Amino acid sequence: MDELRSAVARYVVPPSPEALDAITLWIAASHLQPAWQHAPRLAIVAPTKACGKSRLLDVLHETVHAPFITVNSTPAAIFRSITEEPPTLLVDEADTIFGSAKVAEKNEEMRGLLNAGHQRNRPTTRVMGAEHKPVRFPTFAMAAIAGIGDLPDTIMDRAVIIRMRKRLETEHVDDFRTRTDVPFLQTVRDRLADWLVPLLEEASDLVPAMPVRDRAADTWEPLVAVADLAGGAWPQRARTACRVMTEREKGNEQDRGAKVRILADLRAAFARHGDPPLLATETLLHTLNADPEAPWHEQGPAGLTARKLQILLADYEIHSANRRFPDGTQRRGYAKADFIDPWNRYCPLPEHTAPTVPEPQPTLPLALAETAGSDVQARLTSLPEARSKLPGSGRPPPPPPSPGTGPRR
Repeated sequence: MDELRSAVARYVVPPSPEALDAITLWIAASHLQPAWQHAPRLAIVAPTKACGKSRLLDVLHETVHAPFITVNSTPAAIFRSITEEPPTLLVDEADTIFGSAKVAEKNEEMRGLLNAGHQRNRPTTRVMGAEHKPVRFPTFAMAAIAGIGDLPDTIMDRAVIIRMRKRLETEHVDDFRTRTDVPFLQTVRDRLADWLVPLLEEASDLVPAMPVRDRAADTWEPLVAVADLAGGAWPQRARTACRVMTEREKGNEQDRGAKVRILADLRAAFARHGDPPLLATETLLHTLNADPEAPWHEQGPAGLTARKLQILLADYEIHSANRRFPDGTQRRGYAKADFIDPWNRYCPLPEHTAPTVPEPQPTLPLALAETAGSDVQARLTSLPEARSKLPGSGRPPPPPPSPGTGPRR
């Protein structure tokens, strides 16, 4: 696993150490697909071209189990390529499939295939042959999907998300040469498979403790299970990557889904007005449309309207009504009590962490402490015995990637 992690780092610069760990674990999990109940997607997205997405797919192609790479393949061709022993799908140029609403509408079948394949026992049925008999095709297979911009929400929700970035001038990687680098990566892949394949039954019985819940736990469980099989520092690193990367995406979820974003912004609007039990519709609309960083003022010439707000809230069964306000007036508005359950379900506030107990500071004689001031305290914290007491100092850092042997660029 350590060698695989270093091999990935030779050719790409992931956005964080946690992302590098996640990529490594995802590659390893692909070699045990029959053991998993869910097949996590690896969403490799970037804001622009030349961010290393295709290079990462090159590395995946040589290290995952039975790679099946596709660019603009039809859904029919893909699900006919998935067998009971699934390959690992590698989908490049996903922005040509889902890049705009009009294009995505034409590729709903592809989106449905990728969504269904996340969970075992979700086959697709087609009528085949002259007798028009229904035939079931399996869809379960791990998939890495690369493209510019975010993928559809339903795919992102089933994915470990790697947000690639352009490299800095100081960030170097090895050139990827088919003649020399493909055999090197395939050697790493073969050693990985030799270790993992005999552990298939053990992996099938694993129920790892997860730091997240629900869909995120389903997606990350194969990666955490592989880390538990590896032992050493990997179990802790896998759970750290899971927790950090999942938390990082929670903010992006609000921006991607207007129906979730509106709940979070309405909670902020109530808080801005002192959390009253009632707020008039015009007050809420004014508050939402006045936020320059929110998307609501772009909903039309007048921004978000009462009608559009009602549509966004309809699925939560939240409706405006004629309300009597404390000043005696009667206007249409919303009750805070109607939002409590949706807020708790769809955009809960982060749990408060327990306050940390301050570490004991090195003691000084009273006279010296009074005269030394902050300078001596700063010097004390530079001492090894003082540094060892600082929070987080006992956590072992991830091993640095091994330097590559090929040409640097």
